[in-house]
Amino acid sequence: MTYTEHYDEIALAEMTAWLYKTKKSPSLVNKLTKGTQKAINDLIPEKVHKVITFAIENMIKGVLFGTKYITPQPFAASNLSQREEKVKNIIKIYKNAASVEGAITGAGGLWLGLVDFPAFLSIKMKMLFEISAAYGYDVKKFEERLFMLYVFKLAFSSQETRNQTIHIIEHWDDYVEKLPRGIEEFNWREFQLEYRDYMDLAKLAQLIPIIGAGVGAVANYSLSSKLAETAMQCYRSRYFSWDASL
Repeated sequence: MTYTEHYDEIALAEMTAWLYKTKKSPSLVNKLTKGTQKAINDLIPEKVHKVITFAIENMIKGVLFGTKYITPQPFAASNLSQREEKVKNIIKIYKNAASVEGAITGAGGLWLGLVDFPAFLSIKMKMLFEISAAYGYDVKKFEERLFMLYVFKLAFSSQETRNQTIHIIEHWDDYVEKLPRGIEEFNWREFQLEYRDYMDLAKLAQLIPIIGAGVGAVANYSLSSKLAETAMQCYRSRYFSWDASL
């Protein structure tokens, strides 16, 4: 057995274990947490929801669908191990950048902590661009940017939504023709609620002066690690799906 075949076997086993863990049913704690968050969201005026949805939607559109950032070229490689060597280097760079950014903004308490939201979002999205290109995909294509959006949604959502999203990821080639033809058709309201609720739980303490720097560094490192792991397994799913069709 060659190194490439051995590597592919290990990657497939890791992906299978990840899928099993990702598809688990919502636990009682998940359900209680989701119920509490829904109750809180129901108390927030609709105007506030609209403002937050608009802000998140436009921030993500600006990074993911705008022309502001240089889009990396698809990486040419002959096997998965070469691609993932590059991916792991990309992840290391962006996790460290996210940690530093979280420490700096967390040290400033409430007001500087608010700056973390768009800054950290930009880091996460740019990391997805680089990972996608490393797996050989053309990130200039609308469907590839939409795939990144579903990867992002999968990483930062409740278990119930995660189960729905992983089904789309696993059957991407079947779903791609049914997915939104324009980004305006994407369900931004659901996206922002899921993302907000997830991030509130993880990063609330970052807004507290003094301890915010440490919390911000750890939280950003952990959250970017989660997104990176999710992205790797999602692109592996596409890789092995394509390989099985040969």
